[in-house]
Amino acid sequence: MSINSNIPQIAVLRQSVEKRFGKRLIVHTDFITLVSAIEKELREHISESTIERVWGYSTRGYATVSRRTLDVLTQYAEGCDWHDFCQRLYYCEECESEMFDAEHIETSELQIGDVVRIGWLPNRICTIKYIGDNRFIATECHNSKLSVGDIFTCTQFTLGKELIIHNLTPKNNPTSPARLYTVGMRHGLTTLSLIRVTHHEI
Repeated sequence: MSINSNIPQIAVLRQSVEKRFGKRLIVHTDFITLVSAIEKELREHISESTIERVWGYSTRGYATVSRRTLDVLTQYAEGCDWHDFCQRLYYCEECESEMFDAEHIETSELQIGDVVRIGWLPNRICTIKYIGDNRFIATECHNSKLSVGDIFTCTQFTLGKELIIHNLTPKNNPTSPARLYTVGMRHGLTTLSLIRVTHHEI
C-alpha cells in the first residue's frame, strides 16, 4: 500500500524521527546512519534510499511511500505503527509545535503570482496564490472549509503555529461580510512550502 508523501501526518513523522535520532536528516550519510540505528534497535531493514523518499531527498521525485516504511519509522520514533501514530495525532491534546523549526514565509517578501502550499491536521491541504496587497486566492483545496476561489488576507505563515486568516471572502458569496478563520489551532501548520514564480510565468 502506497501513501502520498505530502500529507501533513508525514511532515509530523519526519520531525518525530529527527527528534528521536537527535539531529536533522540533511545529507546522504545522515540517512545511512539512521538505517544502522533502526537495524540495531528494531532488527528491521529499510534502505537509505527508501527513507530518503519520505524526506523528499530523492532526486527521482517519488510522490508516495510504502505503508511498511511508515510502520518502521513510526515504530522507531514513537513505538507504534503508522495507523496508531495517525490516530494519536488526531486525538492528542498536546501541542507538538516544539518539534518544528521556525520556518516561515513573510507575505511582504512575496511576488504576485507566488504560490504557497499549506497543510494542517488531520488531512487538510491547500494551495494559495498571492495576488498582492497581502491577499491570497485559494487555487486548490482538499478536506478544508476553504474553497477554490476564496480570497483572504494574511501577513505571515509559520510552520508549527496556527494560521489566522483575515478578511475571508467566499467565492460563492462575495458580498457576505469578511470573516476571520483560524486553521491548525491545536498543532499549527504541518506543511509549508513556497513555489516562487518567475517573471515569464506571470
